[in-house]
Amino acid sequence: MTTQEHNQAGPDKRHSKAEKPDNHQTPEVDSTKIPVSKLKGVGSEKTALLAKLKIETITDLLLHRPKRYEDRTCLSQIKDLALDEHASVHGEIITCGVKYWRGRSMSVFEAVVEDASGRLRCRWWNMPFLKKIYAKGHRIFVYGKPNNLKPRTMDHPETEFVGDHEEDSLLHLNRIVPVYGLTEGVQQRWLREKIYETTRAYASEVVEPNIAYPKEHPLTYQQAITLLHIPGTMQDADSARERLALEEATTLQEKVQIRRKKFMESMKALPCAHDNRFIKPFLESLPFQLTKAQIRVLAEFREDLSVQHPMRRLLQGDVGSGKTVIAVMAALMVLESGYDASMMAPTTLLAEQHYRTISQWLAPYPIQVALHTGNTKTPTKSELPLFTIGTHALIQSNETSKKLGMVIIDEQHKFGVTQRDKLLRRGAHPHLLVMTATPIPRTMGLTLYGDLDISTLEEMPSGRGSLKTYLRTANSRPKVLSFLKKQIGTGRQAYFVFPRVEGKEQSEITAVTKELSVLSEYFAPFRVAMVHGKMKSEETDRIMRSFSEGETHILLATTVIEVGVDVPNATVMVIENAEQFGLAQLHQIRGRIGRGSHASQCILIGDKTKQEAWERLKVLEQTRDGFLIAEADFKVRGPGELAGKQQSGLPRWRYLDLCKDRPLLESARAEVRRTLGLG
Repeated sequence: MTTQEHNQAGPDKRHSKAEKPDNHQTPEVDSTKIPVSKLKGVGSEKTALLAKLKIETITDLLLHRPKRYEDRTCLSQIKDLALDEHASVHGEIITCGVKYWRGRSMSVFEAVVEDASGRLRCRWWNMPFLKKIYAKGHRIFVYGKPNNLKPRTMDHPETEFVGDHEEDSLLHLNRIVPVYGLTEGVQQRWLREKIYETTRAYASEVVEPNIAYPKEHPLTYQQAITLLHIPGTMQDADSARERLALEEATTLQEKVQIRRKKFMESMKALPCAHDNRFIKPFLESLPFQLTKAQIRVLAEFREDLSVQHPMRRLLQGDVGSGKTVIAVMAALMVLESGYDASMMAPTTLLAEQHYRTISQWLAPYPIQVALHTGNTKTPTKSELPLFTIGTHALIQSNETSKKLGMVIIDEQHKFGVTQRDKLLRRGAHPHLLVMTATPIPRTMGLTLYGDLDISTLEEMPSGRGSLKTYLRTANSRPKVLSFLKKQIGTGRQAYFVFPRVEGKEQSEITAVTKELSVLSEYFAPFRVAMVHGKMKSEETDRIMRSFSEGETHILLATTVIEVGVDVPNATVMVIENAEQFGLAQLHQIRGRIGRGSHASQCILIGDKTKQEAWERLKVLEQTRDGFLIAEADFKVRGPGELAGKQQSGLPRWRYLDLCKDRPLLESARAEVRRTLGLG
């Protein structure tokens, strides 16, 4: 306990309600919006310091969340105190005084506290003024941790005198004590007292922000604020945080759902009276059966396209779950209604792959399929429905089309919201379908993607080869390389993945550039190539194309292959320093293999000494379910990192915890939608 936190008040110290400014009785003044500078004991210096904690008004002070609580209600006997373990004791001062040395430049104040079981020496260094506060016969509570047991000693413990008004005077001890985040110059005890006084004076006057939406919670907003700072039990503190988190969840959902309602009321969809002349023969031509999930999602698309407002839907599905074919069928519904469609992919290579696949699928129909990338733009015929597939070059074009009926964005997390909106503005309120192979935790779906309807492909099509994942240490690398060489010898291809190109200050992370020559020599005469994020896109595309065509046998890569082309012949993947990746990212990277009929193996090389990371990686050994993996990743990494800089835009909440408050978000969403008439 620091000297700044020490209680310098004597036994007659009282904690009364904060004195209110003169304008408190004026009806039109919201007292909770009064600056903290108006509170007694908060001068200009403290006001400036509180501003660093984002505390400027009484409401800010009341909503300043404790970072933790300490249960100081359990009293210990002095004889039972353990070394370096926090404890509270209650006793009487039997002796106290100051000792000086070095010409009185150094001092220690000692007070010996006694209970029925023994004695405790309490010491405060260089605080001689305490002799005016403590005296023989005072009864006090002491909280701290012993640093010596012979004799039992605590240095700079927290203390509280037992006075006539024990309920008020015991603010820092013998209760559930809130501990707040501080800034330099603001002491814990001072802030705790100020919040306590302000809570007693003003908590009942705070106005609930979202009173229009009923809350299914036993506490009122005002009660929650009181119990946040003055809890009787730990459960009180938990309930208070939950109630205030529900308020933040409601605020979030109100913004999302009002935006959605305005969109539904103002945006009129292009009428899609599709007649199945493309869809029906397309379905009959497929060499495989749709999964139940694909059939369900297709029905959701049909319903979206039949209402008066444009479709705004997110399609999520694991790598290889059949998203592309379902997206093409959504486009066919628009194309057979006489409108055009566009699909945007994050890379030229992926756009070219989509173009080749979709061109083959739609060759029998009177539909133009065009490619539009930075390097290529195929000619089109104006009389036929147009399905354009491209990259970000689509949004750089100044062309607009009143006939643009649908925009499809593949791997939407690679694009920002601004890029998405630019593409939408090329048409007159086109339908929007965004796709992701990175399963989204349900809580993120309620926040970051709250304005989109979400469809999920949770089934995998039949006919795929097995994919097994193995977790190994660096000591197993020679065996891993030997296994890899045998697989290449049978005609298969492989990926070697590294977390980054250059380690931070030549750190232990292996660099792809240093490995290329070593592995090229080891795997000779097989051809080894390398791609990484610092390459020009044209060079990356050339190397990836060589790999997809079988000319390159082993591809060394960073996460640039996270979104890549299908190479069914690639059946082995080795991921170095796997602990450097997130679980969801690893899952998506390993999705580059297992795309053909051959059995595939993914080998994660990790550091077993990092026990927490090692245990986390075991999830990938145990399951291929991307949704389970996404939830596990979410708990570890949190929402901000998963959302990414382009997509996030998430506010910093005081109380709402996206990792554990999904029920609150769902409850708030349901209530807001019901109140707004959205069902």
